[in-house]
Amino acid sequence: MTTSITVPLWLALAVGLLAAWALLDRLLLPSARWFIRSRADKVLDEIGQRLKIHIRPFQQVSRRALIDRLIFDDKVQEATRAFAEARGMPLEVAQEQVKRYAREIVPAFNAYVYFRVGYWIGKKLSQSLYRVRIGFTDDAGLNAIPENATVVFVMNHRSNMDYIIASYLAAERAALSYAVGEWARVWGLQQLIRAMGAYFVRRNSKDELYRRVLERYIAMATEAGVTQAVYPEGGLTRDGRMREPRFGVLDYMLRGFHADGERDLVFVPLGLNYDRTLEDRTQLMSVDARAPRPGRLRALSNTFGFLGHQAWLMLRSRWYKLGYACVNFGTPVSVRAYAAARGIAFERLSKEERQAEVAALGRHLMDEVGRLIPVLPVPLVATVLLRQPLQPMGLLDIKSAVGELVGKLEQRGARLYVPRSDWDYAVGAGLRMLTLRHLVDERDGLFVARSNEEALLRYYANSIAHLLTPA
Repeated sequence: MTTSITVPLWLALAVGLLAAWALLDRLLLPSARWFIRSRADKVLDEIGQRLKIHIRPFQQVSRRALIDRLIFDDKVQEATRAFAEARGMPLEVAQEQVKRYAREIVPAFNAYVYFRVGYWIGKKLSQSLYRVRIGFTDDAGLNAIPENATVVFVMNHRSNMDYIIASYLAAERAALSYAVGEWARVWGLQQLIRAMGAYFVRRNSKDELYRRVLERYIAMATEAGVTQAVYPEGGLTRDGRMREPRFGVLDYMLRGFHADGERDLVFVPLGLNYDRTLEDRTQLMSVDARAPRPGRLRALSNTFGFLGHQAWLMLRSRWYKLGYACVNFGTPVSVRAYAAARGIAFERLSKEERQAEVAALGRHLMDEVGRLIPVLPVPLVATVLLRQPLQPMGLLDIKSAVGELVGKLEQRGARLYVPRSDWDYAVGAGLRMLTLRHLVDERDGLFVARSNEEALLRYYANSIAHLLTPA
């Protein structure tokens, strides 16, 4: 009974780690899950009274159950068998692949994380970086959306801040579920993103089986009434203009829509714009294949240089955040009404007809999004200065040219955001941002665009260029 046993140190450490893991798995994790779930239930009870678009039961199902539902979906099973037969592989191997895809895609929405953690982070980050404003909202149209409809916000994509600002400003109406690219699949970040209800998407995937699993998840979420947000452009703007959209995700959503079903599918156009985006130079660099790419050390140095410059401006009381960020909410588009007006039924169209009709609806939505993009001080001033890039202009001349430009924009129905309802202040705010960034030089009361920064000025002018082009 008193005999001692000697074991190797590595074995003792392994046993200790396994014991600690067992303690964590059996005692601590269940308690933590219960605590988070109880907090989430309290949040759901609280916000359920004020949300215009309610949290759906589908979003409250456990992630494990949703994964199983997706894996054993009839259409996914059919696609799995076809995939295995086409490649001559055992069905079990194909099913394991489907399981990996399902675990990768399916979110783990938690109301407490979304409305307490995510909303707080989004609000603080948005307000610390920008003067965030809602410019226009079609309140009558939004309030007329049926309570049980599936609502999808369709927006342009200028910055990775779009996710944060749109979610923060829409939080009084709904919890948005985004499609997020693979860039966010980093340990820690991906868990937070999943808890916010987002699902991961492989951009440009050629894997038919993966696309089938993704399609079925999106169709299931749409049928269940989950509020979603999509960027048909796929990626960030590179030159400031809206990119050519792709409508694959819209097609997946429409496959879950039936004109005589219990839910209508309603698309809400949403336009965003900024006086400054954090990714502007990086995106312009991606357009120019000859532009030198900074290494990691150089990129890190640029980041710290940016932060240091902002801190220096704060100390001198010359920091005005990154200017204005504005969002416009447009008139909802009911697919049921749209289809009835065109005399079509999406579920009964052939593949070619369906693709054409989805593209027509997608173009209509993106045209609406384009018209909603807010006109802000920096894009306005940049547009005026680029008319004669090397010609210095006085402040009065700039204000006069902006006034003429505003008249044209208003005639074409553009949505202009005027800070403090004062055009003199708006022009001053735009010039101040551009001079602080050293994109524009001021000498003896005259302003002139820097020749080596013309591309960056054009990036901001391009955000409203489509509004000045005749239809």
